[in-house]
Amino acid sequence: MTMQKKKDNDPNINAYKACCLYALCQYDEAEEAAKLAPDSNLQTRILFHTAHKRNDESAMMAQHQKLTDSKEDQLCLAAIQYLRSHFQEATDIYKRLLVEDREHWALNVYIAFCYYKLDYYDVALEILQTYLANYPHSITAVNLKACSHYQLYNGKAAEAELKVLQQASNSGNIFQEHDLLQHNLVVFRNGENALQVLPPLLDIIPEARLNLVIYHLRTDEVLEAYNLIKDLEPAVPREYILKGVVFAALGQRTGSREHLKLAQQLFQLVGASASECDTIPGRQCMASCFFLLRQFEDVLVYLKSIKPYFSNDDDFNWNYGLTCAAAGDYKEATEGLANPK
Repeated sequence: MTMQKKKDNDPNINAYKACCLYALCQYDEAEEAAKLAPDSNLQTRILFHTAHKRNDESAMMAQHQKLTDSKEDQLCLAAIQYLRSHFQEATDIYKRLLVEDREHWALNVYIAFCYYKLDYYDVALEILQTYLANYPHSITAVNLKACSHYQLYNGKAAEAELKVLQQASNSGNIFQEHDLLQHNLVVFRNGENALQVLPPLLDIIPEARLNLVIYHLRTDEVLEAYNLIKDLEPAVPREYILKGVVFAALGQRTGSREHLKLAQQLFQLVGASASECDTIPGRQCMASCFFLLRQFEDVLVYLKSIKPYFSNDDDFNWNYGLTCAAAGDYKEATEGLANPK
């Protein structure tokens, strides 16, 4: 405000102000400030991002058409692609920029994030090494490495990767200072301290809401899980699946046919999609869809296709045994139900 009052102030001061407001998550105010700035590539990038936050497709398209081939504009476009879950498109942009500048080390992290979102955790780890070789104590990179280890191995392996940050910290407890690390520790520790850590982060870290829903499901607090997820508009398969699980649990608990039907539709959307139909989660979704429709022979088609991957999974064996019994295969049902510990 002080600089704005000066007669010789920078004409782009409103654009800079918009950047600050955007960083503070004040998106409407950021857009208003950006519109007061003179036309520039920076103004275009800000308005592109604020339009995305407002889910204004026409405004996004208008700003998209103004983007140039400059590195800054292409990074902006890649970021929007990532935020819209278009991870392959974002990866293509980042890779092209990396070819042009091999020493733009941060691009390696961005590409690793995309591969992580695409479930290629081993590839993400490989690409991360280039960045970590130059910045071994980067919180963002080390955290992503830990998350990849969590997906590939377990929470204990993931938490071990974070020790390098603790050892390099001067404060003594780096986890209390960073919301993301605090959030991920809850996940790595299988929900420990979830009720203390996650609620304050619901509007800061999108995954916090999903992980709190999972915690409530595990503790059989179905209504609490439902209240957290009922208004969520799913954007990626995991969100569709989790919302379907909650609706199915509530429907079975209360006898609500409406929620059971909604759950069946959510599962079918994922399981029948071209990108998920041949994945394990996709086949689990189709099995769940047919289970809710009480078409147990069809359930078995999908469960048998993924059975080798779940030989020691108690939940899978329980559901497999119940389905076999419902389909009349009591011998197979007995074997399935005998497997859970």
